[in-house]
Amino acid sequence: VLAQLGTDYDDKVLPSIVNEVLKSSVAQFNASQLITQRQQVSMLIRKELTERAKDFYMIIDDVAITELAFSPEYTNAVESKQVAQQEAQRAVFLVEKAEQSRQQKIVEAEGEAASAKLI
Repeated sequence: VLAQLGTDYDDKVLPSIVNEVLKSSVAQFNASQLITQRQQVSMLIRKELTERAKDFYMIIDDVAITELAFSPEYTNAVESKQVAQQEAQRAVFLVEKAEQSRQQKIVEAEGEAASAKLI
């Protein structure tokens, strides 16, 4: 490897194998899994990167996922979904509140009717 790539072979090899491993590893998860299963993603990347680096006689000590960034379109879609879910929950709350109010009015009316019968 040293004879073919020179003394800075790690600077030449590492970026390409990191990109290769990251793309193949990340492709196995959907976006929400990348967030919720970060530990598993990191372990898979570490394992695959360590194996791939052995082909170039390199030893990988550790791998850490420090930042996950998504496209603006995906971020906007997630935010829109959260807003829609909150609005749906609010609508359910308002329906339940209206039902309770209706029940309260029925009970009051029944109480008044019973009171009127007694008079």
